[in-house]
Amino acid sequence: MHAIKQSGVHELEIRRSRFVCALARVTTEPQAQEFIAGRRRSLHDASHHCTAYVLGEHGDITRSNDDGEPGGTAGRPMLEVLGRRELTGTVAVVSRYFGGIKLGAGGLVRAYGQAVAETVDLVGVVERRPVVTVTVISDHAHAGRLTRDLHASPYTLAGARYGGSAEIDVVVPAGELEAFDAWVAAAGGGRARTRRGQAGHVEVPADRR
Repeated sequence: MHAIKQSGVHELEIRRSRFVCALARVTTEPQAQEFIAGRRRSLHDASHHCTAYVLGEHGDITRSNDDGEPGGTAGRPMLEVLGRRELTGTVAVVSRYFGGIKLGAGGLVRAYGQAVAETVDLVGVVERRPVVTVTVISDHAHAGRLTRDLHASPYTLAGARYGGSAEIDVVVPAGELEAFDAWVAAAGGGRARTRRGQAGHVEVPADRR
């Protein structure tokens, strides 16, 4: 699962028509619609405001709109770019200023797709990996060594608390929970246990596609 690294705007000119693409990260349809409405207001003199967005954990919500361009020549190619990049939580708006030269159906498909693709390259893409915060519980006598071992491990420490026992929060990839439990059992000499907590995601740079 991927997302754009940040929001951004990019413009290109094709045969005197200007195509201004804006991308934003969103999590809900109302947020996507609000962003689209904002672009319409700010670029109110544009000929068209074509849109596409993908939402949901697995990109299961998709919408596109040609906004008066010939059917299938704008919103769909924009959506296809988002799909090829495996992006979700992303809305794209391409505002066109008509330059007086018709591009034809094929030219429009290429132009709208290119506008989104170039903007995605500009803002960057991150991979969203599922993780779980796991609390490692240990007695104080063994907490120091366990903490040092965790620092040397591939896992990420997220915090610690020291009360009646030591509680160390560790961010663990969702697919490695059982392996982490076994690692703690070995590293803690049987004196440490784990408690699974909140699920979430971490973002890492994605390979350019």
